Amino acid sequence: MVAVSIAPSSSSLEALFAEQYPRLVAIAYRVLGDRADAEDVAQEAFMQFVRTHREPVPAAAGWLSIAVAHRALNLIRSRKRRIARELAEFRLRRPLLHEAQAAMDPLALLDRDQMQLVVRAALLRLRPHDAELLALRYGGSTYREIAQTLGIDTAQIGTRLARAERALKKEIERATLR
Repeated sequence: MVAVSIAPSSSSLEALFAEQYPRLVAIAYRVLGDRADAEDVAQEAFMQFVRTHREPVPAAAGWLSIAVAHRALNLIRSRKRRIARELAEFRLRRPLLHEAQAAMDPLALLDRDQMQLVVRAALLRLRPHDAELLALRYGGSTYREIAQTLGIDTAQIGTRLARAERALKKEIERATLR
């Protein structure tokens, strides 16, 4: 009868690491495309295996492969979220930078003031319902809040908003062509 150890010995862990590490790095590299990141992911997965599992060595290869794939995908997702956050932050700051530059330019101030007058006049020429919808949306209200305020179904907001925006655009173009 052969006894299976519940906790792998350090020599069996070293053998497992030596045997599996190149394959794990290759899996992570295919997902990440960066050798250093792939090595980090493979090492982290192996350390997690050592801390949490007491399985015999044959079952470890499958677990490690899945763990490496998950960690690599999670790393990509994490970076994607970080980039999206940074891009959103940049987009929020960009108008502020532009406004700061425009605040020093008298012609830009005049253009902005004239455009605001054109937009306000165009809003007055729209159907009241369209003007309300645009005012609520660009005032920061969500689709749900707009639907509750105007007493309409949330699913209709996008379509109605698109129509109102087209109507506003036509009114602005009509005013600027005069």
